[in-house]
Formats: sequence, structure tokens, C-alpha cells
Amino acid sequence: MRGLACVLMFQAHCYDSWLTPEWHQTEFVRWSQILGSVPAPLFLFIAGISVALTTERFREKGTARNQIAKQTILRGGEVFGLGLLFRIQEYALGHKWVPWTDLLRVDILNILGISIALMGVLCWFASAKDAEVARRRSLIAGLVMGALVAVLTPPLWSTWRPRFLPWPLESYINGVHTFNEPQSWLFPIFPWCAFAFIGLATGFALFSPVARKNETRLFRWMAGIGAGAIVLSMGLDALPVRIYSLQDYWHASPEFLMLRCGILLILLAIGYAWCQKGMGQEGLSPVVQLGKTSLLVYWVHLEFVYGRFSLLRKHECGIGKATIGLSVIFLAMWALSLWRSEAKEKPVRVLPRQPQPAPVPAV
Repeated sequence: MRGLACVLMFQAHCYDSWLTPEWHQTEFVRWSQILGSVPAPLFLFIAGISVALTTERFREKGTARNQIAKQTILRGGEVFGLGLLFRIQEYALGHKWVPWTDLLRVDILNILGISIALMGVLCWFASAKDAEVARRRSLIAGLVMGALVAVLTPPLWSTWRPRFLPWPLESYINGVHTFNEPQSWLFPIFPWCAFAFIGLATGFALFSPVARKNETRLFRWMAGIGAGAIVLSMGLDALPVRIYSLQDYWHASPEFLMLRCGILLILLAIGYAWCQKGMGQEGLSPVVQLGKTSLLVYWVHLEFVYGRFSLLRKHECGIGKATIGLSVIFLAMWALSLWRSEAKEKPVRVLPRQPQPAPVPAV
């Protein structure tokens, strides 16, 4: 699923950066950008599943909850630090046209790190002596926190805006940045952390007794729940009753978040089928391989698409040339991913110890 997010991200970024303004007005680019809206929630969703799986394994081994929380929070801090480092790099490479305020922009890596740390804290509170009880508590807590973030997003984007905070801090709440209104293209805690919490609950569901006995049935149920969430989201949006003063279905509404979570659950079921029954079983799967090094290929490809080292001239290409460039980016990132995986698995050679000279006897 991380690899799928990478592929969808590549196509959205390449077409957005390289196609001419005329092409940007077409349905082709519109659908490209719709598909490009999937990777960010998908990365957060999978991060939640990963935290759940790691936490559950530690709990089954009897690891203390303080130690589990410490490792999870430190991992979140590491990702957050990488996000800050990425912003510094972008500013250094584009200092002539990048404003200094971009150093404090809330991007996907920032919110990914914060989400992982928050999930570590949540799992600490939900822990128990019995692993099964802790799993159920964590699953419920993830669902509750995801719903809470969703319902609080519209007021925090409008009537409850924390204007008393400096804009760099308020931006982490609602993505206001340096503008007067929250920006939908940024990644604040509200609503983006909700995807991580829902992923956390989903990950703990994978360890349920039902999942252990028949995982295929569980993934079918998840696909069904996802489809139901999509239908329910559309139905709620069609109701004449309005609860919030801010009516922004496509960015800040709980209904749209529900629709996106439904899509993520369906993609999870498709990913399971791909790995268990489909091409994921093959020894050489580009999608699976990209997912193993998603952070690296995310970091590198941006410089060759949007940055100073762009592979093609920005906003000057037709669909054919941009598609060729996309193919080159895909193959290059796949090769980079293979190299990185091989480098990580390659054992370190240690030089044999040289024989020491015999000590000289004292006179």
C-alpha cells in the first residue's frame, strides 16, 4: 500500500509540475489530481497500522508499556525531525524564490511524525496487563480519537480558531500558515491525524481472534465497511440539516473524512488480495519494493520533479513528454529503492584481527 501511494504520488506530481497551463484545465489533470489526493491519507493510515502491529508484538512479548511508548514516540520525533530537515534542504536549494516562512510549513512528514508520537501516547493510556484487553482498548481508543478529530475540524477551521497562537503554532492546528484562512493544501493535526488513528484501530483489528482464524473474511468485511462508509458519507452530505457554520465537504467535513476512510479500507482489502493472490506474490514487484523505501523515494523524487534539478522544464510539456518523464521517474525511483534495500541487507565485512607481537620479557 505504501508502494501504491508512491505511484499515485509520482503521477500527480509529474503532471502537475510539467504539463502546460492548457493541460491543467483538462479532465485528465483533474482526475490525476483526484488520484493524487490518496497518498497523504494512505501514508497516515498505514502508519497507524504499523504502530498497531509493532505495539501488539511488543505487548505479546511482555514489554513494559513505558518502553513501547518511548520507542514509538522517538520514532515519531525522528520522522518529524526529518520533515524539518527536508524543509531546510528545500529552502537551501531554492533560496532565491522560496520564502523563509516555508521553513515552518506543516507538511506531510511533520504531521506523520506528530501522529506517530500521539499514537504512542494513546497506546500507553490504553495498555493493560492482559494483551487482549489492551488490544480492545486501543482499538476503541483509536476509533474514538479519529471521530473526535473529525468532528472538531470544522469549528477549529472557523469559529473556534486559536487566533491567540502565533501562526506557526496555529498552523499545526488548522493549517492557516501565513494566510488569513486555513489552507486545504497543508497538513494540520485537524483533520489529518484522524487517518492515523483510524489506521491504528484497523491495525489492532488485524490481531483480533476473528482475524487470526480467517483473515480473508476479515478483509472482505473491511471492504464492505468501507463501501458502507462511502454511501453513508454521501447520504449525510445530502441531508438538508447543517450542524457547522463551515460547509466545506471536500476538505474539512467529517463526512468527507468518512468517505476517504472508506476508500482506504477498500484499498487495504485490494492490497491484501494483491499480496496473497496477485502479482505481489512475484519475486520482483515494483509496487511492493517502492513501499519498502517510501520515505527515501518521496524525498528524492521531489527534487527531480519540483526542485532545482527538475527532469523536464516546468509547465512547458505536453501529455506525451510528461508521461515519458513520469516513466523515467518511476524507473529511477525503483532502481534507487532496489539499491537501498540491497545496501541495507548487505553484511558488513570486518577485517580479521591482526596477530599481536609477542611481548618482550622484562630484563
